[in-house]
Amino acid sequence: MDNKDEIKIIELKESILEDNDRDADALRSELKSRGIYLINLMSAPGSGKTSTLLALAPYFKGRLRWTVMEADIDSDVDARTIAAAGIPAIQLHTGGMCHLDADMTRQGIREIEQAGPELVVLENIGNLVCPAEYDTGSMLNMTILSVPEGDDKPVKYPLMYQKSDIMVINKTDALPIFDFDPDAAEAAAKKLNPAIRVFRISAKTGEGVKDLANFIISLVRGR
Repeated sequence: MDNKDEIKIIELKESILEDNDRDADALRSELKSRGIYLINLMSAPGSGKTSTLLALAPYFKGRLRWTVMEADIDSDVDARTIAAAGIPAIQLHTGGMCHLDADMTRQGIREIEQAGPELVVLENIGNLVCPAEYDTGSMLNMTILSVPEGDDKPVKYPLMYQKSDIMVINKTDALPIFDFDPDAAEAAAKKLNPAIRVFRISAKTGEGVKDLANFIISLVRGR
C-alpha cells in the first residue's frame, strides 16, 4: 500500500448470510475488540466524498492512524487519489452491486488492517438508496449532501438520513450560485432523525472541516 502506483484491488463476493444485521453486529464487536473504529461514508455520486476525506487528512495527520476503503463498481480512481495523498487505501470492487454488506466490508478490512488503523473509513458506492439499506458493521454512518444536489434530498430519500448519524452539507462555497436552503435541509433531516448531527463544510475552501475532524477524532478516542 506504500506504492502509490500499485493500488491493491479486492474483488468482493456477495455475502450469502441470511441475516446481515446479525453479521453486522458481530463485525462491530470484532472491530471493537481490535481497537478499530469504522465509519460508513455514503452519498450521491459527485457530492464530494473523496474530496472531504482529503480535506480531513491534514487534521488527522499526527493525531490519528487511519485508512480508507474505496468501494466502486469498477474503477480505482478514488483509491489512487487517496493513496497519492499518502493515506493507506485499497479499492473494493463490488462486481456491479450498488451496496456493501457486513461480510463484504469484513473482506476489505482483512486486507487493510495490517496498516494498524485506529479509524477505517469505508467510502461506499455513490447512491442514495441501496447503501442505506445494508448495515456494514460500522460504528457511525455519515452522509454527505452537496449544495448542487438540492436541499430536498432528505425528503426524497428519507432512509439515508434516518440511518445516518452525521449529515455533512458540503460545497457551501457554492451557496451563492445554487438555490439551496441549508436550514431547510437540516430541518428536514432532523425531522426524520432528531439525533442526526449536521456539519456545514466546504472541502474546497476548508470552511467547517476542522470542526468535523475534531468531532470524528473525539468519537474514535472515545470508542
